[in-house]
Parts: sequence; C-alpha cells; structure tokens
Amino acid sequence: MGKYVLGVDLGTSAVKVSAVDHAGQIVAQESFDYDLIQKQPGYNEQNPEDWVSGTTVAIVRLILNDHLAAEDIEGLSFSGQMHGLVLLDENNKVLRPSILWNDTRSTPQREEIEAKMGDRFVDITRNQPLEGFTLTKLLWVKENEPEIWAKAKTFVLPKDYVRYRMTGNLAMDYSDATGTVLLDVAKGVWSQEVCEAFDIPLSLCPPLIQSIDFAGTVTPAYAEFSGLTTATKVYGGAADNAAGAVGAGILHSNMVLSSIGTSGVVLKYEDNADVNYHGVVQFEDHAIPNKYYSMGVTLAAGYSLSWFKKTFAPAEDFTDVVASAGKSTVGANGLLYTPYIVGERAPYADADIRGSFTGIDGTHQRYDFVRAVLEGIVYSFKDLFDIYEENGGDFDTVVSIGGGAKSPLWLQIQADIFNRKVVSLKNEQGPGMGAAMIAATGLGWFDSLQDCAETFVHFGKAYEPNSENVAKYAKMHAIYRQVYQQTRGISAQLLDYRRTELASL
Repeated sequence: MGKYVLGVDLGTSAVKVSAVDHAGQIVAQESFDYDLIQKQPGYNEQNPEDWVSGTTVAIVRLILNDHLAAEDIEGLSFSGQMHGLVLLDENNKVLRPSILWNDTRSTPQREEIEAKMGDRFVDITRNQPLEGFTLTKLLWVKENEPEIWAKAKTFVLPKDYVRYRMTGNLAMDYSDATGTVLLDVAKGVWSQEVCEAFDIPLSLCPPLIQSIDFAGTVTPAYAEFSGLTTATKVYGGAADNAAGAVGAGILHSNMVLSSIGTSGVVLKYEDNADVNYHGVVQFEDHAIPNKYYSMGVTLAAGYSLSWFKKTFAPAEDFTDVVASAGKSTVGANGLLYTPYIVGERAPYADADIRGSFTGIDGTHQRYDFVRAVLEGIVYSFKDLFDIYEENGGDFDTVVSIGGGAKSPLWLQIQADIFNRKVVSLKNEQGPGMGAAMIAATGLGWFDSLQDCAETFVHFGKAYEPNSENVAKYAKMHAIYRQVYQQTRGISAQLLDYRRTELASL
C-alpha cells in the first residue's frame, strides 16, 4: 500500500473527502450532506458541529469502507466555504450558528461601512464590503445580539473551526482572511484601522498562517473519534476559490480560470498586490504564499442555460440542446442574450438589472437562442477580461472548468471570444484536489504547489482562437456592452411593476 493525503472539501451543502496518492490519483472518496438553517427570508445559517460530524463520518468511511489504513494517511488539508462567521467564547465554544456566505441580512451594516470609510475601506481590503463578507456579519451580531457579542473572544471561518477541532489549534489562512475584509492585503496583517473604525477588538482576529503551513497533528481525542492516527499532519488549507484555482492549475501569472457552474467565475492569478481593481472584482490572497488572485462573478452563468432548457426544452437531453447551437452561426445570427436574470455581481453590482434577448426577428430559430445564451455567458466573462487588460493583465491561457468545459463547441466559443488559448482538465476535481495538493506540498512530497501541479493536474485538448471568429465576436461584444446601459432603467421599472403586482395578490 502507498501513502495518501486527504483533501477535505467543506462545502455549503456537503463535505467531500478525497484520498489522493503520490501520483495525484484519487483512490477513494466519501461525502456527507448537512442542512441549512433558514429562520426567515435572507437568513442562511449552519451548525458548525454538523461540519465536524460530517467530515468525521466521511473519514471513518474511507478507513472502514474503502479499506485505507489510517497509518498510510500522512496528512490532510482543507478547501472551505468562504466568509461564514463562527464566533467562539473564551473556552473556544461556539456561541451561535454560523452565518453563511449567502446570508443577506447585513445590508444596513454594509451601508454603515460604506458611509464611514468609503474608498479608504477598498484601498485597505481591496474589496467592497458586501453582505456576503464576514465583517458585515460581525457588525450584525454586535448590533443585534449584544449578549452574544459580549461573550465573543475570537472568530474563525468554517474550515478553520473543523481544523481546530482536529488539532486543538486556532488559526486562519490568508486566503480566507482576505474574504473577511478585515485584512490589510498589502501589509498582510489584520487591519487595526478597520477594526478601530467599527469598535472590533483586534484580539478577536485569530493568528494568521499560510495555506501550506503545518497547523498541528490530530489530537488523541479526534484520533479516537475519526480513526486517524495522532501522527497525521494537518495543514492550513484555503478558501474554496483559492483551493479550486490550485486544483485547476492556476498557479502562474499567464493563466486565468473560466468556471461555469450555476454562477460563473473568472479568476486570475496575481503575482503581487500592486494592482488595485477598486473593488470592481474581488482581490484575495492565494493559497501560494505571498501570491494573490482576483475574481469576478456572473450570477447566472450555467443557471441561464438550465433556465432556458427547463423553459423551452424540458423533455430534451441537455447535451443535445447545447449541441444544437452548432446549427447557428458565430454571433447567433445577430441575436444577443444578457445573462442578468437574477441581477448581476461583476462588473455591474446591480441587483435590479434583468436579462434580455436583443435583436429577435422572424427568421431566428430555437438553436439561435441556444447559441445566444452560450455566447452571452461568455460575453459577460469577457467584460471581466477587459478589466484585466485595462489594468495591464498579461495572460495567454484560459483553463475552463464546469459546464463550459463539457462541450467542444462552447470551448471554441470561449477561445474565440476571449482571443486566448482555452484548455480543459482531464480529471476535474476542483477544490478537493486543491486541498489534497496543499497537504502534499506541506508534507514535502513536492517543493511547491507549482511542482505538485505538474504531477496532479493534467490538461486536455487546447482550443485555439479562430482569427475570423475573433473579429466577428469583437463586434458583437461591443454591441453587448451597450445593452446594460440601455436597459438598466427599464429593468428597474419592470421589477417595480412585478413587485407591485405581487403585493396586490
């Protein structure tokens, strides 16, 4: 038997634990689901004990069901859902359920931060104080649950709490710390200025470690609980987007990630913290020590396509619907789709904008609409690419993952709209693989995450841009960029109308 590392992918709906060998092959995988607590609209919470129990059950199953010898598991690390607030008392006991990344109750706190600090806040943290981030949740507890706040001695994020329960040591890695928007990104320390502005004790912020740093060994109590040995080494781990970037090989300055899930993510490796996007895109510490990444989110990427299929082709195979776009032309015969059907995040932080098909005439067929949806999602990504180019970004390779990597047609559309080489992954495993790579590097199996990627990450076919198509798409994207400005007022009026109509029912 060989030796293994475990990659613990602590998500919002489930935890997935992967056992990976020296060659980067997943030899076993187990998962465990847990529930959301939704007390009222906009509230999303979880019990941190569920994360610990779920992770432990998955590890026990790997040892018992998949017949992994505990002594062969040399180390483990984490990918964690970002931003979730876990408040601990003086004995490191959980004070309340964790307020998650997708909780939206803290709009008044966001407005308070903007009013008090304005652009200075963005200069320090490199991010806007959105409701999803941890600081707004801290302020919500401070202002709405003073009895809880009075007992709070420290806070951590979800994966950090699970790591604490395994090792007995409290810490937060830099990639997750950036997502709290309490970190001075350029200086790499908790921001005293931000803490003082909102009367948050600096002592509330936990010790900072790098993702690949050794965080401790498994305690005797957790060893008995999980079946692991006390020799198992635990490493810092990373925020899910940072771990996902590691797992996708986004470890060099020439690379950008194009991820099409329900939402869409464009993520770019950043060599240093010198660039300032003024909060238009998020800016975070990478899992690689002293490196960074920036990212922008399209809220309805894959969701746009699943909505279209469910509405207009419910009985047809998803693959066939996507493939039908091949019957159309570059530019979908002059049809444009904007994927703003649930609002937008970047580059337009606009909750009221709504999607549209523009340019419809009587000659258009359903396959033109499918093609327009595929292209429209990629146009929204190109908006983010343009921001990078305007800020001097120099990159030549796009790694496509998720739904956009499952269709050769869609991969070629990306290459032509981005005017970049696009590659997919042969073995796409996402953040869990990134977590395993962090553990493998921490253990010294490899000298760096980049070295680890040469063994663990394998790219598939490369799609090169077609110069004729690039020119056509450049014209269409120029038109696409005008649609937001032309429709934002109309979208807001229509949304007000719908709200009024619903209220009258």
